Amino acid sequence: VDQFRVSMKVAISRVLHSLPVETPYPKLIGTHDGSFHCDEALACGLLSLLPEFQGAVVVRTRDPKILQHCDIICDVGAVYDPSAHKYDHHQASFTGKFKDNYRVKLSSAGLIYKHFGKDIINRLLEKHGRENYTEAIYDRMYSKFIEHIDGIDNGVEAYELEGDPSNTKQLVKKNYRVTTCLSSRVARLNPGWTLAAEESKRIENDRFLQAVSLTLSEFLDGIDGYVNEWLPARSLIESAYSKREEIDPSGEILLLEGSCPWKEHLQDLEKENGELGKVKYALYPDPSGRWRVQCVPLEGANFKNRMPLPKVWQGLRDDELSNVAAIPGCVFVHATGFIGGHENRQGALEMARAALVLGREAS
Repeated sequence: VDQFRVSMKVAISRVLHSLPVETPYPKLIGTHDGSFHCDEALACGLLSLLPEFQGAVVVRTRDPKILQHCDIICDVGAVYDPSAHKYDHHQASFTGKFKDNYRVKLSSAGLIYKHFGKDIINRLLEKHGRENYTEAIYDRMYSKFIEHIDGIDNGVEAYELEGDPSNTKQLVKKNYRVTTCLSSRVARLNPGWTLAAEESKRIENDRFLQAVSLTLSEFLDGIDGYVNEWLPARSLIESAYSKREEIDPSGEILLLEGSCPWKEHLQDLEKENGELGKVKYALYPDPSGRWRVQCVPLEGANFKNRMPLPKVWQGLRDDELSNVAAIPGCVFVHATGFIGGHENRQGALEMARAALVLGREAS
């Protein structure tokens, strides 16, 4: 992926008046000048990953006479027309979303990603022989990276209340998940208001170049994570999922031979097999050689679990916990009951089995 971390040359728009329309190279990417934002910086960076726009020059202007010379335009011009390579989202007529089940309107980052993202990801994954996962990573990179940039740029709150405002028990609806503070970091790259106009203009394009590099680097880091961490974990979780009933006849205990990202993969496998909510606990070794018993969270939740470890265990440690649980070798159970530990694998399995029994009795 490192080979795609290309630098983008930034051209000052005024010098382009004399550029002939028929000039084939370099390709020109048009966007607005003035204060810049995360969405158009990332949009320009994403385009640079395509063979057609590698080495392209970014033209920063709002002048239609200059923009008409550009090969592609994003975040300026008040036109959305993919056939003409025009990708603006500011006009009142634009209401496009990534897919029908999403709530957030696209910014220029989302627009470029929607139209070119699948090709970009496929090219990146081909280098690792993982192109069959293009669709899955395309969706995840939007929901876990691009979407919150769209939401912030369009002024959409991450959460909003639904229902009658007079009702004190209104539902809180999540529009998108904030996964980074990238938009804020890009905003801080803009020249400060105390600078003289001439000085601000002088450094503006260089600062925009930094924003392109920053946003593109984080995008590529996300792809790296999927290729080198998320995908290898998938095969481990698939194997453990298929052997659940060998571990316990209930099929509600997942035993992993190593620590790896498992929560998303487990939920995906449950959905694929029509068993969402089935598994209650995941067991895995920690770096010290002891074993952990972790509750499976509810779908879409960070802190609520399908079946917390028994309340009578919560907050206890060592001998006190072992005595209450009647399982020698217990190490701890967190005060909220979301995770516990045992000296060895068999003991962790006994904790999970006992927790299933107590959990069913409590419900």
